[in-house]
Amino acid sequence: MRTFDLVTGESLFVNDLRVVRWEQYGLGSTMPFQAMWYSVPPGDESPIDQHPELELSIVVAGTAHVLVGGTETEVSHGNAFLLDTKEAHVVQNRSADEVLTVFSAYWHPVTADHD
Repeated sequence: MRTFDLVTGESLFVNDLRVVRWEQYGLGSTMPFQAMWYSVPPGDESPIDQHPELELSIVVAGTAHVLVGGTETEVSHGNAFLLDTKEAHVVQNRSADEVLTVFSAYWHPVTADHD
């Protein structure tokens, strides 16, 4: 068994968002996905993001307001959301005093081989 610690993980910052990527743990190709935690300060939001990977995110602290294609979805602590490939999104933290923390696993979708 291995454990991963959000608090002591090596951070990088994207604007005001703290990002802890799992690549730092030396997992290489042992997992079929990549992963990270990110924290959004109170009253802040992520920059708009869009990528070719599927992204499964679990809210581990706070409440996320996820904006996708003109639709807003509230995702509370303990719940998850799945972003499709190339789906532009923004994650907002509307709390005045609580940090929003999200765990995300992301991977390239498997495509069926056609003969």
